[in-house]
Amino acid sequence: MNEDLKKQLIKIIDSKYLLISDWGKKPFLDGWRYGSGKALAVVKPGNLMELWQVLNFCVEHDLIIIMQAANTGLTGGSTPYGNDYDRDILIINTLRINKINIINGGEEILAHAGSTLYDLEKKLSPLKREPHSVIGSTSIGASIVGGICNNSGGSLVKRGPAYTEMSLYVKINKMGKLVMVNDLDIDLGKNPVEIINNLENENFEKKDFKKSKKVSSNENYQKLVRDVESEKPARFNADINLLSGASGSAGKVAVFAVRLKTYPCAKKNQVFYVGSNQPNTFWKIRRDILKNFKYLPVSGDYMHKDCYDAAKKYSKDTFIVLEKLGTKFLPTLFEMKRKVDLLSKMFYFLPSNLSDKIMQFLSIFWPNHLPKRIEEFREKFDHHWIIEMSDEGIDEARDYFKYFFSSSEGDFFECSDKEGKKAILHRYTAASAFGRYSKIFEHKIGGQMSMDIAFPRNEKKWFEELPADLDKKFELKFYYGHLFCHVLHQNYIIKKGYDQEGIKKKMFEIYDKRGAEYPSEHNFGHEYVAKTDLLNFYKELDPTNTFNPGIGLSSKNKFWK
Repeated sequence: MNEDLKKQLIKIIDSKYLLISDWGKKPFLDGWRYGSGKALAVVKPGNLMELWQVLNFCVEHDLIIIMQAANTGLTGGSTPYGNDYDRDILIINTLRINKINIINGGEEILAHAGSTLYDLEKKLSPLKREPHSVIGSTSIGASIVGGICNNSGGSLVKRGPAYTEMSLYVKINKMGKLVMVNDLDIDLGKNPVEIINNLENENFEKKDFKKSKKVSSNENYQKLVRDVESEKPARFNADINLLSGASGSAGKVAVFAVRLKTYPCAKKNQVFYVGSNQPNTFWKIRRDILKNFKYLPVSGDYMHKDCYDAAKKYSKDTFIVLEKLGTKFLPTLFEMKRKVDLLSKMFYFLPSNLSDKIMQFLSIFWPNHLPKRIEEFREKFDHHWIIEMSDEGIDEARDYFKYFFSSSEGDFFECSDKEGKKAILHRYTAASAFGRYSKIFEHKIGGQMSMDIAFPRNEKKWFEELPADLDKKFELKFYYGHLFCHVLHQNYIIKKGYDQEGIKKKMFEIYDKRGAEYPSEHNFGHEYVAKTDLLNFYKELDPTNTFNPGIGLSSKNKFWK
C-alpha cells in the first residue's frame, strides 16, 4: 500500500487497526479450512461510522471489498481466493463492532456487524432467552451477521436456518454510488450519518418502530421439516425463499446490523444418545419423530463411527480448548496458529502446517476426554445420533425410545448433563478433524474434498453407498450432519493418483440424480457453482461486483465481465 492511501486510512482509523504487513495480514487472508489470496490491507473499524467511512474510501479508490467477521466459514467465502482479481482488495474485519441492542423486552435484538453468537448467548441468559442459533456456530465463535448472510445455523430442528427480513446494509448501485438500505423497520433518520449515529447511540424509542409484516426469523421451518414425504430438501443455501436483503447475501453487501427474534429458554433439556448398526433404524426413528411427536427435538446430530474415531484423535485439542477455555480464546488460538505457520514458511528447515503438528503431538499426552458410556456405544454401533429434547418433549422421547428399542435393533441411553455436553461438543469439533488429518498427512494423500449436501425429505437411503469404482479412490470418509433435516456433511480423503475434480464431478452427478441440493448450509464460497436464481440475487445486490467477487465461482471482474 502506498503512503498516500495509508495516510488517508489513518485519518479514518487508528493505525494499529490498519494491517499492511504480511505478518499482520496473514490471519485474515487464509480461510478457516479453504481458500487464500492477497489483499492490499486489512482494516478493523471500531464502530459503524468508521465502517461507513472505510466503505467510502474503497469506492473512491475502486477497491474490491471483502467483509469479514470471525472467518469461520468452511468454503472460503470471507477471504480472497487466488490472485486473479482485476482490482486491489481491502478486507474489512468487523469483529470490533460488537454491540448488541436488546429490544422489545428481549423478544428481539439488534446485532451490529461483528457481534458473535457467544456474546449474544451471554447477554440473553439473564433474560432466560436464547438466540436463533446455538451449539455448532457458537462453539466456533461465529458472528451473528455471518450466519444471516449465509443462511446458516440450521442444526436446530424447531428454528432452521438463520433468516431475517429486517436489516441495515450498504450496497453499491450500478452508478458506483454507496446506498444505505434501512429495512430494520425502525425510524433512525433520513441520511446515512443520521441513521448510524442514532443506531450507535440507541437514540430510538418505541414510537420509532414501524408496524410491519416483515419477519425476523424463519417461521415456516417446523412445517417444512415435518413434511417427510416431500421430494425436496428442507433447507439449502440457494432456496429463493431465504434470499432477502442481508439474508443469503454472502458478503455482496456491507451489513451494519440485523434484527432477529429470540426464544424462551427451555426449563429443562435432556440429551438422548442413540446407537444403531443399520441406517434404516435411524430412518424409521426420524420419520416417527417428525410425523408423530407433538414436541419436536431441539437438535439431532449424527456421526458415523469413522468420523467419531477421527474426531476423538484429531479434534482432541480443539475439544479440550473449547471445554476448558471457551470460544473467547479461539481468536487468540487461531492467531497463534497462523503466526506459527507463517514462521514455518519463512524457515525452510521447519515443516509446513507446523502448528497443527505441534498441537496434535501435545494432544497425545491428554487423557481420554470422552465419557465411558459414549465410548461403550462406539464399540457396539456404527451410527451415532445425539438427540436433544426439551421440557414436555423429554417424556415423549423417553417413552418412544423405550418402546421402539424393545423390538428394534440398536439402543439408547439418557445422558447426564456432563455426558450430554461432551457428546454435543465431540460432534461439533468433528469438522476440524478433517482439516487436521489433511494437514498432517498432506504429502501422503491425493487431496481432500468436503461436501455439504441437503437430501430430499423423503430420501430413505440417507447413508451413502458409492459405486465400487468410485469408492476405491477414497482413503477415508467422514460422515456427520443434521439428520432430522437430512443435511449431511460428507468429507473425503482422496488417495494419491486420482483426479480430484473428476471425482467431484461424478459425486455431483450422483447427488443430482438423487434430487439433492448443495451446498446446504456452508454456502457457496469459492467451492460450489451458484445457480442462476442465486447469481441473479447477487447481481441485483451488487451490480458493480465490488463486494466479494468470485463467490459461487462467478466472475471476479468489475461489472461481472
